Amino acid sequence: MKSVLVTGAGSGFGKGACLELANRGHRVIATTETVEQCEKLRKETPQLQVEKLDITTDDISKVSEWEIEVLVNNAGTGQSGPLAAIPIEKINQTFSVNVFGTLALTQKVLEQMLPRQSGRILIMSSIGGLVTVPGFGAYTMTKHALEALGRTLSAELNGTGIDVGIINPGPYNTGFNDRMAASMWDWFNDASLLSENTDMFKAVCGEITGNQIPDTADVEQLIANLVEADTIDQQNIIPPDILDNFGA
Repeated sequence: MKSVLVTGAGSGFGKGACLELANRGHRVIATTETVEQCEKLRKETPQLQVEKLDITTDDISKVSEWEIEVLVNNAGTGQSGPLAAIPIEKINQTFSVNVFGTLALTQKVLEQMLPRQSGRILIMSSIGGLVTVPGFGAYTMTKHALEALGRTLSAELNGTGIDVGIINPGPYNTGFNDRMAASMWDWFNDASLLSENTDMFKAVCGEITGNQIPDTADVEQLIANLVEADTIDQQNIIPPDILDNFGA
């Protein structure tokens, strides 16, 4: 049995992985961004220790109270829209959660892992960390940054007893991609730069949301397997052949 902290556990891969880990007998600390998400998850999953943890705030200080053997950095947000026109605050918010919040929490958890000389850090990247897609630049920029974070951290932690794994799922149907694809229409309109390419952006969004992989269980099981494994690969692409769909 291991003690595992999972961020972004209110839905999608995070919630599914928490349940899979709990079913395998691990102690799971499932965290959500808001109190409302936290209360909802507590009612739905009494087998989990559910905590509010907004990784962009001082909430991260509370992790010092928990023994954490494995950290699953799953919390994230998405934003679509052309980079020539996207409001810079949308970029800032996406980086704040996906990159800076992830690093801040990882640093906090390493404060207990390094003296113990053991632990595992798992980082939920995306296929978008390895390729780029028009209209999804804000999101893929953050995931490329997570690739650099994970690989650099792995090298820097070599010999400490702490390993790092990066997970790269394709477009699974968790609801995340649908929300991200729709987010640009809150601000992108006929008066925006590149509005003449609206049809192209709609087509790309439609392709992403219309070709999602329906069963998320493979990703949730992969996360649990990486928690349990004696040794792990640094890069974990799922499905293994998904890059072929992007010409990579």
